[in-house]
Amino acid sequence: MKPRLQDEAIIDGLLEFLATNNPAKEVPVGAGVYDSNLKPLALSTNHRESTSDPSAHAEICVLRETGQVTGNWNLEGLTLFITLEPCLMCAGAILQSRISRVVFGAFSSEISSDSTIDLLRASNSRLEVVGGVRNQECSLVLSQWFSKQRIEKG
Repeated sequence: MKPRLQDEAIIDGLLEFLATNNPAKEVPVGAGVYDSNLKPLALSTNHRESTSDPSAHAEICVLRETGQVTGNWNLEGLTLFITLEPCLMCAGAILQSRISRVVFGAFSSEISSDSTIDLLRASNSRLEVVGGVRNQECSLVLSQWFSKQRIEKG
């Protein structure tokens, strides 16, 4: 699927959100759930380090928060934006939430992109998945963060 015009602006907004809201120890990944009018319902970053919770990826955190905001676990009709391609755990949560559209920035180097995208699409043929929106910008944020971590660990 091709990105819509507003997809790039929303990913840019998530990158700005990350710049001011991401704890230093957390891998900089931002996620947001938006309604059909592209109004943000919830925004989050990773919280694995700060909570010692292996499942506290940005996607999981924002899906939980959206469920609380809407009072419903079924998030059909909403769009999830993420600065990094979801992992397989997050893909499962996305499918369980019944979100209608997923837009992500950087492709993950840790997994085969085809596997996550294929899993999402095969498990829900109506789910729209758009990847690589602002790929370079999102990848740069991650590579700079990892470089800084390597320098600090010496």
